[in-house]
Amino acid sequence: MATKKFLYVNRKAPHGSIYAQESLEVVLIGAAFEQDVSLAFIDDGVYQLMQNQDTGDIGSKNFAPTFRALGDYDVSKIYVESESLDLRGLSTEDLMPLTYEDVDDDWAEKDSIHVVSSEELAEIIEQQDVILNF
Repeated sequence: MATKKFLYVNRKAPHGSIYAQESLEVVLIGAAFEQDVSLAFIDDGVYQLMQNQDTGDIGSKNFAPTFRALGDYDVSKIYVESESLDLRGLSTEDLMPLTYEDVDDDWAEKDSIHVVSSEELAEIIEQQDVILNF
């Protein structure tokens, strides 16, 4: 039986609701059970991957460092929509570095984040078996 492909689509800002944190927790659980997991960040969801988040002034838990654990769970397909970055005045330099170790390439450390156009993301979405929106 073929492994189903799961795509978790993150559209919400990281703070102000539970969506972003809950999505990350569900992704880690799925990956722990060896699901084929991908993530997509669009709209305000791109803010979830910003470097140096400081939640001290808003009294919210800063869960952003947990994203760095994704590589340990073999989650290496993280897609960020380029148009969403552009509309928010962000670039790849604003995003935290997320990497994984490629077992097929002598454990070389590689980038997990792939910036894609909305058209490319539509093709990626089309290839998934299960899509969960947060």
